[in-house]
Amino acid sequence: MAAKTILVTGANGQLGSEMQVIAKSYPAYNFLFVTRAQLPIDDVQAVQQYFAAHPIDVCVNCAAYTAVDKAETEKEKANAINGTAVGNLADLCKQYNAAFIHISTDYVFDGTASIPYTASHPVNPVNAYGASKLLGETLAVQHNPDSIIIRTSWVYSSFGNNFVKTMLRLMKERESLNVVADQRGCPTYAADLAKAIMQIVEQLPVQFNPTVPAAGIFSYSNKGDITWHEFAQAIKEISGSACIVNPIPSTQYPTPAKRPAYSVMDISKIEKQFGLTVPAWRDSLEKCIQLL
Repeated sequence: MAAKTILVTGANGQLGSEMQVIAKSYPAYNFLFVTRAQLPIDDVQAVQQYFAAHPIDVCVNCAAYTAVDKAETEKEKANAINGTAVGNLADLCKQYNAAFIHISTDYVFDGTASIPYTASHPVNPVNAYGASKLLGETLAVQHNPDSIIIRTSWVYSSFGNNFVKTMLRLMKERESLNVVADQRGCPTYAADLAKAIMQIVEQLPVQFNPTVPAAGIFSYSNKGDITWHEFAQAIKEISGSACIVNPIPSTQYPTPAKRPAYSVMDISKIEKQFGLTVPAWRDSLEKCIQLL
């Protein structure tokens, strides 16, 4: 049997970079890694030509417009990359009989829940970024009911820009920091998510029933929920920093885009469907900080 070919878009983002690391452990697969410069997913013609020229069995879409605050003033750009382009990718995967795995976000929810969000919980984004990601989910399912959509949250990695790296830098520069303490969610170590994606790839094809609510929609984060302040406090403890981390309310740290106050997601569906073992957030944070 010929080796399966996996296309990974957004190859130099946090998750794309972790996919490149984990690819070395999967010699039975051929990987095609493309950056935004090599293949902008919102360039319809370029993407069509790429699919026509390469034998693709699985497409893992890690490409996204991720500037949450900037999206408020760049809605068209965010919708083109996070919305329209995702529908197009899903459509091409259906045409070429390739599996489609797309990464979405906890920001499709409004943050008013008090228990973890399930895949079938009503969506209601509170910012333009969340709305653009929801558009992508909707178009993916419309064009390709067998799409696998993975909503994730608070992503960090030893690659790229993220909360963990920012905190480590600021803790070296300053004696004290103020961190929001009234937003609760779940950190996701991108290396763990990359591993989960490959465990899913090994179980393809998965047939979803489009009549089941949110049939191919899953949530993935590390286990356990915390506030941003608790996250910063853990980074301080693990790194051995002497920096003082002060809790503040969101009102003291205004941002152009509103953030959901509660975005904890129920990950039991992805664990059961694919037999995944999900690490606790603090264990993964320790691993990442050791790498850094």
